[in-house]
Amino acid sequence: MPRGHDSNDREIVITRVLDAPRERVWEAMTDSSQLDAWWGPDGFRNITHEFAMKPGGIWRHTMIGPDGTEYPNLTRFEEVTRPERIVYSHGGGRQGGPGTHFRATWTLKALGDRTELTMRAVFDTPADRDFVVKEFGAIEGGKQTLGRLAEHLAARPAFELVLERVITAPRAHVFEAWTKPEQMAAWFAPKPYVLVVRQMDFRPGGKFAMAMRGPDGNEFPFTGTYREIAPPAKLVWTGEFATGPQDQITTVVNFEEEGQKTRLHVRQTFHVMTPEIAQATKGAHQGWNMTLDQLEEFCAGVRA
Repeated sequence: MPRGHDSNDREIVITRVLDAPRERVWEAMTDSSQLDAWWGPDGFRNITHEFAMKPGGIWRHTMIGPDGTEYPNLTRFEEVTRPERIVYSHGGGRQGGPGTHFRATWTLKALGDRTELTMRAVFDTPADRDFVVKEFGAIEGGKQTLGRLAEHLAARPAFELVLERVITAPRAHVFEAWTKPEQMAAWFAPKPYVLVVRQMDFRPGGKFAMAMRGPDGNEFPFTGTYREIAPPAKLVWTGEFATGPQDQITTVVNFEEEGQKTRLHVRQTFHVMTPEIAQATKGAHQGWNMTLDQLEEFCAGVRA
C-alpha cells in the first residue's frame, strides 16, 4: 500500500513499492504513450501534446477530469538520470481557474524484481502546499496516480519482446539510420524481405506507411505514428497492421552512447492479439535479431 507523509510544511512526499523491476517502471514513466495510460487520479484521462524527456525538455499535456473539466499542465525537466531519478518543475491547474507551481523529484530504488518509487513535491510556500491539498486533493490524488501506475505495470500485454544490442558505430550514425527512408530501406527488414517506404513524416505526430515485400512480390503493409523523437537518444512510435485496430503496437528504441559504440534497447509491445499479430509474433525475435544484424552491417558500410 502507498504511504503519504510530509517532510515539512512545504512538501508532499508519497512512496509506493511497485511489483515490477526498476527498468520496467522507468519505461512506464518516460514513454509518453504509457504515461497517457496511467497519469492522473482515478477517473482522469490524459492527452499529451508535446513531450521531450531530457534536461530542458518539456511535457505539455492536458488532464481531463471525470466531469470533463480540463487541467492544462506544463512540465519542464531539469534532470533525467536513467533509471534512478527525474527532477522537474511543474505548473498547472483548472482551465480558467487558479493554478499551482512546484518542483518535483521522483526517485526509483531497485528492490530486486520490485521498485520503491518516491515522489517529492516542494511548493514555494506552505500556503501553496495547503492550497493544492484542499483545492485539488493532491495527497489522495497522488496516491491514486501511483495506484494507476501499479495497475498499468501489472497488466500483461498480449505479447512483448525486449532486445539489447551493441552496434559498433557512433550514436549519431546509428540514430540517423532510423530517420531517413533511403537508409531504413537498406536494412529494416529481415532477409529475404525488403522494406518499401511509401510515407515517412519523421516528426512527433507524423505518420508512416511501409510494407515488407517478399521474394514472390507479396507485401505485408503496416502504418503508424511517431510519438516521441529525442535525437539521438530515443524513438517511440505506435503502429498497426492493415487488419487490426489503430495503435495496436508500441515500439520504444533507446540509444545509449558507449564511446564510439551504441547500445540499443528495443521494446516492442503488442497490446492486442489478432490472427495476423499471432502469426507475426511467432518469428518476432528471430526477425528483429536478423534486422539488427543488418543494421550493424549497414553502419559498418557507412563507416567504410
